[in-house]
Amino acid sequence: MDKQELRRQVRAAKRAVPLSDKIARSEGIMRQVEALPQFAEARTVLLYWSMDDEVHTHAFVGRWYERKTLLLPCVDGDDLRLRRYTGPDSLREGPQFGIPEPVGEEFTDLEAIDMIVVPGVAFDLKNNRMGRGRGFYDRLLKSTPNAYKVGVAFRFQMFDTIPVEEFDVPMNQVITEK
Repeated sequence: MDKQELRRQVRAAKRAVPLSDKIARSEGIMRQVEALPQFAEARTVLLYWSMDDEVHTHAFVGRWYERKTLLLPCVDGDDLRLRRYTGPDSLREGPQFGIPEPVGEEFTDLEAIDMIVVPGVAFDLKNNRMGRGRGFYDRLLKSTPNAYKVGVAFRFQMFDTIPVEEFDVPMNQVITEK
C-alpha cells in the first residue's frame, strides 16, 4: 500500500471513532507513557497538543507541566520551533493550522530533551512512523538523536509494515491502547 492510500485508510478509520472514544482510549495510552522508566527519568519531554483525530494529550500535559519541563511544537513555515508549556494561559492559536501553541521564548537546547512523544498517521511493527507528509517531525527527530522517541497511536494505526524513506526516523517504541 502506498503512503497516500494508507493515509486515506487511516483517516477513514479515525472518522469512524467518536471523539469521546478517542479521548478514553488516549488516557490508557498516555498512562502507559507515564509508566515508562524513560519517562520517570526524563526531565525535559517534548509532546504535542493533540488535534481531535490524534491520541489526546491535553490531560497528560495538564498533569505534568508543573513537574517536568514540557515542550510543545510551534509550526514556523516548514519547521517546528519548540516552546515550554507553562499552563493553559500560555497557549495561543497557531497561525498555520489553528493548533494551540505556547508563546514565549524558543527552546533551543535540543540535546536536553530526554523523551519525545510523537504522533503519526501510521506505525509498523519495526517502530517505523509515517506522518502527515510535510516532514516536520522527521527533521526535528534527526536533530534530537539522544532523546527516547515514543510513538503513540490507536490500534487501527498499526500495520505490519509501512512505506519507509531513507529520511524517516524510527521510534524507540510505539504505544497503543492494546
